[in-house]
Amino acid sequence: MRSLSKILLPVDFSERSMGAARYARTLARHFRSEIILLHVLAPPHYEFGALEIGGSMLTELYTTRAAQVEKELASFLAEELAGLDVRRLVLEGDPARKIVEFAQREEAGLIVMPTHGYGHFRRFILGSITAKVLHDADRPVWTGVHLEEAPAADSIALERILCAIDLGSQSCQTLEWAASLARAFSSRLTVLHVPTCGQDTAAHPDPDWRTQMEARIAGEIAALQEKAGAQAEVLIEPGDPPKVVCGTAGRLHADLLVIGRGSAAGVFGRLRTNAYAIIRQSPCPVVSV
Repeated sequence: MRSLSKILLPVDFSERSMGAARYARTLARHFRSEIILLHVLAPPHYEFGALEIGGSMLTELYTTRAAQVEKELASFLAEELAGLDVRRLVLEGDPARKIVEFAQREEAGLIVMPTHGYGHFRRFILGSITAKVLHDADRPVWTGVHLEEAPAADSIALERILCAIDLGSQSCQTLEWAASLARAFSSRLTVLHVPTCGQDTAAHPDPDWRTQMEARIAGEIAALQEKAGAQAEVLIEPGDPPKVVCGTAGRLHADLLVIGRGSAAGVFGRLRTNAYAIIRQSPCPVVSV
């Protein structure tokens, strides 16, 4: 697992940011991490583009807004993060790009941010900024539509971790991350694989073929566990990946789901192509590696 000496927490001063901060706080306390609160102030034409105002007035409005943001950030989450090593920064520019660039430059071990969405439709909405960060970031991102409903910081537990892998090139890295966190928190770790169409043992009529295929999958997972230093129970469940992964997380009462995500420069496997759907539907926080 990448060092968690630095945790990047992008904030927009909303209740969702407060919920995400509770998970960041739990990790920071355990790993003695520095939490970096980052607010990205969008360019003037984003902030005030709809207003018919001249250049000098636009500059004045933006300067006033920037000063207000600096003041608000100085006290935001002060109570939630009391006693921790916290750095507060305001940057200007495109929010998603700045978050990704800053995380890479600072070598942050984790980005913690909520998705966007309210009401009955929130599970079907993934905010544009979060989606871009998930697509472009080359490091783990901890997120979920439910982060605004995080429990009280002192009651957050990581007793049960589910790691879903597709046996692709990134599976070892994903499992290593999950196993390292499980060891750190003495969590119970479960590995889940959802077979592809060609591996779907339930759809094949030949029982011998099914047995051989399941044995081969189990062997691959065993080899991955050895390489990743993991000791986990294994589940092989055919079906629609988002439905199976999220359903299993709910059935196991998982406190955290770890999946492979890939990045813009990587090759996406079957599970990773379903990453957004899994994040939207998961009943618990999701770390996409």
